[in-house]
Amino acid sequence: EPNVLAGTLIAHTDAVWGLAYSGVKNHLLSCSADGTIRLWNPPEKMPCICTYNGEKGCDPAHMVASFNTGSTVIYDLETSQSVVMLSSQLESGVQSNNHINKVVSHPTLPVTITAHEDRHIKFFDNKTGKMIHSMVAHLDAVTSLAVDPNGIYLMSGSHDCSIRLWNLDSKTCVQEITAHRKKLDESIYDVAFHPSKAYIASAGADALAKVFV
Repeated sequence: EPNVLAGTLIAHTDAVWGLAYSGVKNHLLSCSADGTIRLWNPPEKMPCICTYNGEKGCDPAHMVASFNTGSTVIYDLETSQSVVMLSSQLESGVQSNNHINKVVSHPTLPVTITAHEDRHIKFFDNKTGKMIHSMVAHLDAVTSLAVDPNGIYLMSGSHDCSIRLWNLDSKTCVQEITAHRKKLDESIYDVAFHPSKAYIASAGADALAKVFV
């Protein structure tokens, strides 16, 4: 709708896969199938501040990027330099399907969490780059993650049709909801916590968006 469209940011040459917004400097991060991350200051005449290579996630000073090689890197947004590489290499040196579908940052702790095609969720220490914990979390690919604003619960969505709520301290599942039907072997695409109220939401391949109380 022209009356609600405030502006259009044009630079990516392929599909835009994800966005992260920082209220500290009102900056926006976008990640695209063109292999780049772009940092934007939307009100500027030249809104694209910087271009990186990879996927995305964010806090005011850093972003965490996952690549289709299975590696995850934290970047300093001020210097555009990589700060730490998060390593999940197994002791044997052999990894199964290491494709990462989602990466999120804990709101208060220096922890990064990744969702994997091989049904795993992995937790990393941002300071050392080491993996803290790895668990088989679903019966199919883990497609989506969200951390509640207080940093107590992790929510995951999967192509196994379920949303699972995890206690971040104990890494145990405290609730499971069958949320969406399968369509062409896919089910849940995204999950989200409301920033202040006790609502959660999910979006699925069945073309439905659902809100749960």
